Amino acid sequence: MSTIIFYTLSLSAMAVVIYIGARSIMKGFNAKNDNKIEKQEEDQNDTDSIDNTINNSKLTYELEKLNDLYKSGALTKEEFEKAKTKILEN
Repeated sequence: MSTIIFYTLSLSAMAVVIYIGARSIMKGFNAKNDNKIEKQEEDQNDTDSIDNTINNSKLTYELEKLNDLYKSGALTKEEFEKAKTKILEN
């Protein structure tokens, strides 16, 4: 009778240890996946930021070029305004 009680308690204890271990492993996998997703989102945000910076630099360059043409007299005020509007809309 004591042998049956011993085995029952031993199996119960082993089941609890296995359950706790499996749960801990799953938490680790979930944390790793969450970190991976966060890193991908950060990388995407960095890429978007770089793209915006490049686009702003191109826009600034185009407007400066247009302004230089206007100041040199190559463009009239009307042509300058039309070109500026076209650049800003794109």
